[in-house]
Amino acid sequence: MIRPKSMLAANAAWAHETRERTPGFFDVLARGQNPRVLWIGCSDSRVPAETITHSAPGDLFVHRNIANLFQPDDDNSASVLEYAVRVLKIDHVIVCGHYGCGGVRASLLPPPADLPHVSRRIAPLCALARRHRDTLAGLDDTAAADHLAELNVLEQVRLLRASPIVRDREPPPLVHGWI
Repeated sequence: MIRPKSMLAANAAWAHETRERTPGFFDVLARGQNPRVLWIGCSDSRVPAETITHSAPGDLFVHRNIANLFQPDDDNSASVLEYAVRVLKIDHVIVCGHYGCGGVRASLLPPPADLPHVSRRIAPLCALARRHRDTLAGLDDTAAADHLAELNVLEQVRLLRASPIVRDREPPPLVHGWI
C-alpha cells in the first residue's frame, strides 16, 4: 500500500534523479508553463495523463474528473477551458475516456442515494445513456458501458466545440476525442 510518507520520499528521489539527469530542468519549469495541450480525462487512478502519454511535467494542462465530463455551466470545467484557451493559448484539447470507467457504469444504474455529489456530477451522462437506451439495451453490460464511454467522449467533444471559449478564438484549438 502506498502511503503519503513513502510518496514524499519517492518525490524527493525523483527530484534528485531529475536534477542529476537534466540539470536546469526545474529552473525551466519555474519560469512558467507553456503546454500546447489541454487534457480532459477521467479521475480514475488507472489513467494518469502524463503516464499514458509519456508526457513530461509542463507538457499538458490537465483537468480530471469522474467520467471526463465537460459541463459548460460548471465553473470548474469552464474555468479550466477558459484559462487553457485564453491564457495558455493551447493548440489542442483532448478528451480522453476509457473502458471500464466507474462513472460510466454508474450512469447505467439507478442513482445511489448515498452519493448525491456523484449523482449530480454524472447526471448529464445518465441523460446521454437515456438518449441511447435502445442501442445500449441490446448489448451486454460490459459492451453497453464501453459503447457509452465512446458516446460520452463524442458528446464532450461536441460540447467543447460548441463552447464560445473554443469557438470564438481564432484559430480555435483543435478538439480531439480519444478512448
